[in-house]
Amino acid sequence: VLVTGETGTGKELIARAIHRLSARRERRMVLVNCAVLPAALVESELFGRERGAFTGAMRSEAGRFELADGSTIFLDEIGELSLEVQSKLLRILQEGEFQRLGNPRTRKVNVRVVAATNRDLAREVRQGRFREDLFYRLQVFPIEVPPLRERMEDLPLLLAAFVREFASRMGKTIDQIPGKALEALQRHSWPGNIRELRNVIERAVILSPGPILVLPDLNKKFVASS
Repeated sequence: VLVTGETGTGKELIARAIHRLSARRERRMVLVNCAVLPAALVESELFGRERGAFTGAMRSEAGRFELADGSTIFLDEIGELSLEVQSKLLRILQEGEFQRLGNPRTRKVNVRVVAATNRDLAREVRQGRFREDLFYRLQVFPIEVPPLRERMEDLPLLLAAFVREFASRMGKTIDQIPGKALEALQRHSWPGNIRELRNVIERAVILSPGPILVLPDLNKKFVASS
């Protein structure tokens, strides 16, 4: 599965939903942000290593794919992987096989791979930065997540869900959302998408003293940006 969309559109939420609705839901989903893995350790983190495989490898460790055996692995920002790592990922997708660093023994895993990116991978393929065969292998089931500004009809539902989440977490009761607050939120362009909305609502719940959701200084900001 390949989930595409702008940053903050909820690609990880889609991956979690896929896992939760699958036969693999009893096992924990493994999350990997490819963009933050150190370049020198990407292969070790994904496929595991044996003691002494490289300087500093003091013990053998299973990689993320071994940990995800029988479950789902979510590879966020897959476009950040090097071509060399992409070739090894393709082998797992096609054959279910890989090797730990420092050990020639082939290991088998049964993993569902959900990948996500905010890049145009077709363009990355044309420019030689992403393997064409891996791209088509991931494209078996593509899901494109539109930005929040193109699905504003979802905003009231998202707003209500985030208010419930944060009010419950903070031990508050907030059961009224003024129409003016909703209008202010709907006027905003949301460049940060759902992630930005979630952060805004968390801040609003913190600042709300009673049962009515208050956006004290955010209304002016949103009006000014519209």
